[in-house]
Amino acid sequence: MVLESEHAESLLQKGFSRRQLGRIASLLTAGAALPFYNEFAMAQDAQRRMGMGMGRRLDPDTVRINQNENPMGPSKEGLEAIAKIAPMGWRYSPGGEQGELTAAIAEVEGVSTNNISLYAGSSDPLHRVSCAFTSPGHSWTMGDPGYGGGAPAFIGSGLKRVPLRGDYAHDGAAMIKADPDAGVYYICNPNNPTGTVTPRKEIEYILANKQKDAVVLVDEAYIHFSDNAQPCSDLVKAGKDIIVLRTFSKIYGMAGLRMGFAMARPDLLAKLRPYGAGFLPVTALACAAASMKVKTLVAERRALNKQIRQDTFDFLEKKGVQYIPSETNFFMMEVKRPAGDFAQAMAAQKVIVGRTWQTWPTKSRITVGSADDMAKFKAAFEKVWA
Repeated sequence: MVLESEHAESLLQKGFSRRQLGRIASLLTAGAALPFYNEFAMAQDAQRRMGMGMGRRLDPDTVRINQNENPMGPSKEGLEAIAKIAPMGWRYSPGGEQGELTAAIAEVEGVSTNNISLYAGSSDPLHRVSCAFTSPGHSWTMGDPGYGGGAPAFIGSGLKRVPLRGDYAHDGAAMIKADPDAGVYYICNPNNPTGTVTPRKEIEYILANKQKDAVVLVDEAYIHFSDNAQPCSDLVKAGKDIIVLRTFSKIYGMAGLRMGFAMARPDLLAKLRPYGAGFLPVTALACAAASMKVKTLVAERRALNKQIRQDTFDFLEKKGVQYIPSETNFFMMEVKRPAGDFAQAMAAQKVIVGRTWQTWPTKSRITVGSADDMAKFKAAFEKVWA
């Protein structure tokens, strides 16, 4: 993708060099191939670095609980919608599917359709935000450990990592102090990789104390799994300097189908448009819209995930293994050795786990899979832990 001259000039005025503009263009063109782009790419990169190889078919008995995928998969209604629209896949938009999904989201979230932009997942708008609002002099400020700092660093923007509080929530005051002139304050809530919740007051503190042109980016990819995380769609409705990201990859089980959205004031959404291109898959649009009409889906899936997660926590407690109490479909556990070594040992038992974070070199992130997946995880863990 080639940046239009007016946008290139704007980026130069923000302090980017022409070489960094080239990196921005490569991010927009080849983002899916870059190792920081999304959960799938980073998980694959982690496997590659562990010498496990990629591009080969895994043994069908291998359990993959390393990418925060939802084994419940797309809903029955969503699959029926895919089958119905698939024969019309030769059209870009057979029957207003994009408008239908936008309207469904607006109704559920209590915002205007003008507050919503659809994307193929939430990684796309996340990286557009880094291009639109950060620069060498206006950083991307985030929690540590956390998700989402790869793209700002790659394009040459400042990057500030602020340790999470003792309860693993983001520290709003510390984030402002780390960079009072940041362009983006990024909060993943619940947080990846800890699975923990940041209280609304921390987000409101940043909104009240940031610079005028800065934005707060709240990534709510995992919010449907949580009993306590408070959505920020009401702050969007109130016109605050906030952008909220959502994805259908997690609770809705559509990671491979790619559908997500950003919620914000129309003027903030407009600033994202120059930094990307592409069409939305009609199959994903139809699946997402149909799934949102199933009013019991989120609650039922949240309850099942919670049940399997708690059963796993009970197992770890009996083994004396420390873990961070999570409200999502993943958790961090202490393995008392380099986490990469632990992952390799588990892989030898046909259970793929990961990823690891530099801040916590002896902790491993585990996705909550199906009941059968977690039974195999426990059996493999018994052997590896011994």
